[in-house]
Amino acid sequence: MKRMLWVVLMMSTGATFITSLFPLYSVHYHLNSLHITILFAIYAVFLLPTLLIVGARGNAWGLKRVLRSSVWISIASTILFLESYDVWMLYVARILEGIAYGAFTGTAAAFLIKQTSPNKVGAAVKLSGVTVLIGFGLGPAIAGLVVQYLHLQPLRLPFWILFVMLISSLIILESLPKHEDSFVLNQVKTKISIGVSSNIRSHFWSFIGLPIFTVFTLQGIALSLIPSFAKNVIHTSNLSVSGLLILLLLGGASLSQFIQRPSNPVIRIRFGILLLALGSWGIVYSGQTSSLFMLWAAIFIQAIGGGWTFQVTLRLASLLPKPEERSRVISTFYFCAYSGFIVPVVGVGVLTQFFNLNFSLILLNSFAVLIVIYVLIYSVKFNRSYSKTSSSY
Repeated sequence: MKRMLWVVLMMSTGATFITSLFPLYSVHYHLNSLHITILFAIYAVFLLPTLLIVGARGNAWGLKRVLRSSVWISIASTILFLESYDVWMLYVARILEGIAYGAFTGTAAAFLIKQTSPNKVGAAVKLSGVTVLIGFGLGPAIAGLVVQYLHLQPLRLPFWILFVMLISSLIILESLPKHEDSFVLNQVKTKISIGVSSNIRSHFWSFIGLPIFTVFTLQGIALSLIPSFAKNVIHTSNLSVSGLLILLLLGGASLSQFIQRPSNPVIRIRFGILLLALGSWGIVYSGQTSSLFMLWAAIFIQAIGGGWTFQVTLRLASLLPKPEERSRVISTFYFCAYSGFIVPVVGVGVLTQFFNLNFSLILLNSFAVLIVIYVLIYSVKFNRSYSKTSSSY
């Protein structure tokens, strides 16, 4: 389990590594806000269909083969960043990055579960979610610290470090037992689509898909605001500060999962999604009032809420479906999540054409509140249906 978690950590770190470097690329290549927006969004645009394809066919292709290919694609993306001399290379590298993590994310969780004894599956799922969030936070933090304090080839050195990290993950992956490959010898053509089996469909979309969509939407808003808030609220242009704030948000979300209470998954997700929304409103308010205390407090609150919601929804997505459907359901789970990441980019971009930034953020947060209310109402139905077995989740 530990070796596979290292692979997950390295790939998740690589997925967000470029975040702290956007300001440098903007200056170096003379990119305007639209170019940066496209550079951010193109990652998710290619990640989402890859999730669908690999989620449907991953078992037939072999989970370990898919993981190996995804790491190699991520390495290729890193090499492109290293050798980039024109803007088009950045876009291609981001596309490869999206394909690599799209292929990796659902497959890795399914592969980890296959390696784990049945009595430890719950712990494996929990550690997988924690590792993903820590990796997401470490990426910008490492890149920001390297650029700010080493002063050596700022657009090259961070990716040399990432290259070494990814090579280590490939070596570790190859050390895992080959018999863990999952081949379907009598391969049946599986329809490539979003979807889960009918027996869990209602619960999945209402109590798993919508909450994780909301987590990534609200945290996506926070991630997009943190660099400007570091400048306007903390009054610093230090690139490492933005990276460390992101680490606090996502690393805090991972550590919050070790808080034992509330232990009931329904109660935990109720508190989680409420704290998530409360923290998001706090971050917006801190930007309006330039309150440093409010910014830190809001990030802390949102970290706990996002961590609890992510933890419960990932566990349910991993444990509700039948084993043969697990890879596809987990991929659909991450499809919902990364769809949420697109909302801040597109939503803020469209709304700011008609309103100022603050009002646009209020509208997006209001939309998230409607989802939170629906999830809370649906949780009553979910609790009735699974009250006898909820302790196993």
